[in-house]
Formats: sequence, C-alpha cells, structure tokens
Amino acid sequence: MRNFGIAVVSVLVLGMLGLASEPGKLIVWCDETRAPALTEAAQKFTAAYGVPVEVVEVPFGDIRGNLAVTAPTGEGPDIIIGPHDWIGELIYNGLLEPLVLPADLLAQFDPASLEAFSWAGELYGLPYATECVALIYNKDLVPEPPATFEELIEIAKALTAPEKGQYGFLIQEPDPYHTFPLHSAYGGYVFGTTSEGTLDPCDIGLDNEGSVKGAMLLDRLVKEKVEFAGADYQTVTGLFNEGLLAMFIGGPWTLPGIHAAGINYGVAKIPPIEGNAPRPFTGVQGFMVSAFSENKLLANLFLKDFLATKEVMLAIYERGQRPPAYLPALAELADNPDIQAFAASAADGIPMPKIPEMASVWGAWSDALELIVSQKLGPEEAMRNAAEQIRTLLGCK
Repeated sequence: MRNFGIAVVSVLVLGMLGLASEPGKLIVWCDETRAPALTEAAQKFTAAYGVPVEVVEVPFGDIRGNLAVTAPTGEGPDIIIGPHDWIGELIYNGLLEPLVLPADLLAQFDPASLEAFSWAGELYGLPYATECVALIYNKDLVPEPPATFEELIEIAKALTAPEKGQYGFLIQEPDPYHTFPLHSAYGGYVFGTTSEGTLDPCDIGLDNEGSVKGAMLLDRLVKEKVEFAGADYQTVTGLFNEGLLAMFIGGPWTLPGIHAAGINYGVAKIPPIEGNAPRPFTGVQGFMVSAFSENKLLANLFLKDFLATKEVMLAIYERGQRPPAYLPALAELADNPDIQAFAASAADGIPMPKIPEMASVWGAWSDALELIVSQKLGPEEAMRNAAEQIRTLLGCK
C-alpha cells in the first residue's frame, strides 16, 4: 500500500468548504457523540496504511441534508453515520454506494440490523447500534414481568386506582411508534414489499385484519380502564418515575430519568399477545459510504478492519448507551440486563420503514389512535379512515 505521508486526523466543526473527497484521503462525517471513538480508529488506520483521515464533526440532523448538497459537487465525505431509515431517500437520489464486506464479518452482526440497512438485496450500511422499545416495569410493584399480555392486563387492572393517581400499565398515546407492537403482533404492517424486496408505498397495511385487531386491543385497554386519554410521554414517564405506574412501553432514552428517580426497575420484551410476539419498530445506526467517494475501496477497508471491532463498537456504546449491533461487543455486555433486554426486543423488531413516504403516515395514524383512545370512533373505522387518508396523500389508487 502506498504511503500517503504523515497521519492527519482531526475533529472539526462543520466548515466544509474545501473538505472534498479526494483520492488517498478519507473524510468521515459524524456527530459529536461518535467523534472520539472514530478519531481513535482513524489514527490506527493512518498508522497502518499512511492514509490521512479527517473526522469531521457535523450536527446529526444536518448530515443527510449536507450530503445531498455537497456530494454531487465533489465536496462531500467518503463515509457518514446515520440511521437506516435514511437509506431509501439517499438511494433514490443516487447518494449511497453498496458495501462490499465479507460474509464471515457480516455473520458477526445482529441479522435484524443488517436487514435494516439492506435494499433490493444490497447492503448499504454497516450497523453499530440498535434501538427500540420494550416493557419497563417497577420491580417493587411487579416483581417479575408478565409471561403473556393477558397476564399483563390482569396485573394492570389490579394495580390501577385512578382516584389515587395509580396505574398498572400505560402506552403513551396517541403515538403510533409505541403502539405499533399491538398491530404487528397480529400481522399488521405499514408498507408491504415488492417482488424486488423493496417497500411498496401503495401497499398500506394499517387497515388489514392484524392492524385492526391491534387497534381493538388498544380499545379494550381503554374500555377496561387500563389506558386513558391524555397519557402522553411526560405523563407516562412522570408517573413511572414517581412510583405511580407499574409498567409501560418505553425505550432506553427513558432510563436516565428512571435512574435519577431511584426506581427499582427491570426491562423485558413485551409479552406475547395471543401467542404472537409483538414486533416493535427497530431503529439501527450505521456507517454508509457515499456514491461520490473517490476512495470506495479504502472506505470499505476502514469499515471492515478498523470500525467493525469490539473495541470501537464498545467505545461507541459507552457514549450512546444503545445495544451494539456487533454481536461480540454485545456479548461483552452480558452482565447488563437493560442492554440485553432492549437488544432482544430489537432482534424481534421490524425495521422502521426506510422510504420517504413514511413521513406521510404518522399524522393520519396518530389521529386514528386519538379517536380510539378518546372513544370517539371505533377501531375498525378509525384505522380504515387513516389508511385511506394515507393512500390519498401518496396518490395510490
């Protein structure tokens, strides 16, 4: 390998003029959370191959938009980090390059995380972390997580006393993200797939039999005084952190507040619903290679040998506290029950749909849940109306 000179590794604030992909030099865009771990990996890569690497610190929310603007002009990066649900838009716009990685390396990653970054049989991202919801419970009120959702309902009803401000179980509403496990347990989905394996934006499954049954379960929770209208994020997490809520569906982002409140808690998979595993939306973070990179082979080498390591993946975990998608790193956290529970939930999950049309789904779906929880509309009619609104919005016949 040619020696490209003295190692150049820096962390910069975004001032991207002049930071163009050029042969023999890697540019990586990442947010401030991931920058320290990537900088250390970049230093090792430079020491091994003499290839300069610049780790450019970009606000997370700006990475996708800046790539679209700069990459076609030759001013963009070689590698970016981001969530898997960016890839549909980025692929449509010709901005991502499929990865070329050996099968034995990919076998060391959670299969669900690889599925999330796959499109039409190609892999477009190397995963590093997963994220989803699970059942979080107060061990002082529920010593062991319920084995079935029916058991969860019975426990919740016994612990619910609204006159005392006490509740057994809540799902924040109206919130499609947190409610989706009820739909998916019965076979509900958002978008179906084409014969090529990509998502079909006109195959809307929110009013299929499974989705309606999930909505009926939500309706039952309301009718049986378990769920109540107005149970938003602040209400649900506030009640739990005050010791007034026994169980809720939530993600790892709720744990800092729980720790601060001193709640004796546990995390478990959402229990089976009529024998079916609820499948939450899973988000996956990963590394992607720009289609405009002048260094695609070097970028793949950097991913394969310097980022897909236990040390780097654990360093990223320490900063973000999300389950590693790299299984050797996850195994190192075997004594962390929270991470293992969220990882197990993610392994059963369905990747968040990764096409731009997903942005058109949330409003109508949320409105349907609001109508169900407020008892203003039945679940079948609410879900049918939502699906029809989405089809109309997307121009589907």
